[in-house]
Amino acid sequence: MSIAAIAPVPARRKAMSRLITALALFVLCAVIFCTVAGSVLVRQADDRQEVDRRNALLGAITDLRASGANISALKPDVVRGLERIAGLKDLRFERDPVEDSNREMLSLLDKNGRIAGWFSWVPDRSMSRALGTLGPFLAVTAVLLIAFAIGALWQVRRAVRDLHKSERLAWKLAHEDMLTGLPNHRKMIDLIERALAERASGEVVALALVDLDGLNDVNDASGQEAGDQLLKALAARLRELLPRGAIGARYDGDEFALLLTAPDVASAEAAMRTITMSLGRPFWLNDQAVHVGATAGFALAPEHAQTRDEIVRRADLALRAAKRRERGGVLGFEPAMDRDFSDRRFIERELRRALLDNSLDVHYQAVVTSDGQRIVGAEALLRWTHPERGAIPPMTFIPVAEQSGLMGKLGEFVLRRAISDARRWPELSIAVNLSPVQVRDPQLVELVAQILSDLGFEPSRLVLEVTESVLIDQPQEAGARLAALRALGLRLALDDFGTGYSSLTYLQQFKFDTLKIDRAFVTPLGRSSDSQAMIQAIVALGRALGLTLLAEGVETEEQRVLLRLAGCEEMQGYLFARPGPREALDRLLEQNSPAARSAVA
Repeated sequence: MSIAAIAPVPARRKAMSRLITALALFVLCAVIFCTVAGSVLVRQADDRQEVDRRNALLGAITDLRASGANISALKPDVVRGLERIAGLKDLRFERDPVEDSNREMLSLLDKNGRIAGWFSWVPDRSMSRALGTLGPFLAVTAVLLIAFAIGALWQVRRAVRDLHKSERLAWKLAHEDMLTGLPNHRKMIDLIERALAERASGEVVALALVDLDGLNDVNDASGQEAGDQLLKALAARLRELLPRGAIGARYDGDEFALLLTAPDVASAEAAMRTITMSLGRPFWLNDQAVHVGATAGFALAPEHAQTRDEIVRRADLALRAAKRRERGGVLGFEPAMDRDFSDRRFIERELRRALLDNSLDVHYQAVVTSDGQRIVGAEALLRWTHPERGAIPPMTFIPVAEQSGLMGKLGEFVLRRAISDARRWPELSIAVNLSPVQVRDPQLVELVAQILSDLGFEPSRLVLEVTESVLIDQPQEAGARLAALRALGLRLALDDFGTGYSSLTYLQQFKFDTLKIDRAFVTPLGRSSDSQAMIQAIVALGRALGLTLLAEGVETEEQRVLLRLAGCEEMQGYLFARPGPREALDRLLEQNSPAARSAVA
């Protein structure tokens, strides 16, 4: 569906344009009318004044005739008197008519009714003369007013056109993705609501959210312009794939949305899967094939949702679940996702409360030498016992903390508590795990330095453990941060070694002090010769790089012996001690002291 086809018609703006035009024309007509009407009124005023003076002259003549004066022979002083009485200018009495078009004339009859002569005078049209004097000025003024009105009218119409263009552009910016030309998030929400409202009985409305995998890699490798070209190509492919009546939108930076109405659930699911899988095919850009993956989650109405908010939320839940399960897959909404979402919301809410109530705790698991005789350190492990649910494992609440922005506060709590407790064990090192979210925090180095300073702790006793996943995203930035941490004087350990993708590369690029062998290699010891070979290879690699080797998950004496024979120097696991509160580590240290060992001997 084209954005232009769903754009509103600005009828109100057109009506306003017509109103402004009408007002400008009215002002123009009013100026012309006032000019013409003023001229007519001035002439009429002069005409009335002339009539009044003529009547005054006639009245004076009547009075003069009544006095018995000889009308046929008026003396000049009488004429002057009549001139003053009538208010006439240059009044003359003539025996013969005057041939002068500029003078007004009035015949005078004697007592026998014959014309005795004519009075003539110059008409005093002062207002008309004044108007004539001001005429050029008034004409120029009228022309200027007319020109101003026309100019104003043109400017107003131009402003209205520009405003209309700006309004259209603003509408496009608000409803259309300027890069791909597809509807944006805001417009898609409106279209979803419309599709649900217009759904016929028996029809299915399907909404899929598609997340692109690898777009950032394209930007990093080839630049932002290549990434933009990829998005345009993907939008073009999406338009080709969409069935009649379906809509595609750019929902977010690297997330697209598909909306369609189908006759049944099977058809809707099939269309969604076909489109999503096609979007994951390689693109040919700049003479090379560019591979991106597409992971999608979808929800259906009325099967999964009845309202716009429900179908959007459940499609998003399906997308999250799809990304957790398998990248490149397509997953429909399941009721269990709603329960999982509610549980995650509960965990987030209660975890915030636990941070405020200081109801979290830190347990410690001892790190011992390979002979199992001496404790050289301890690993700090966060524990949470909920008043209703009981013990909630870290694998449950740590991912929620990372996604909800609580990992920074959680990490600071563990670091402060572990360092504070470690002051009671001056002979031990203390290890604290850092999550990828913490390593990406620009304030991490400053925070660690501040805690060490506040608690007066020797940096060399602190070991910060990171996994290979920390280094996958933005390895240069992560490496610089880890180097800055190590510059404080503390030690770094690479945890879960061997379970990532580029362990050897990371060991070459970044400086670590300890290499922790994952329990996945320790558990099969004694049952698989391959495991023993792997352990020996890891130990040889660590020794060649000058690293301390620490094996985790040691549970049997046989595993301890084999690890020691392979050259592993430190171990931790249930064979030596389970994680426990600081008091448990106090007792373990007391039992492991030289005095206690001598007493037993």
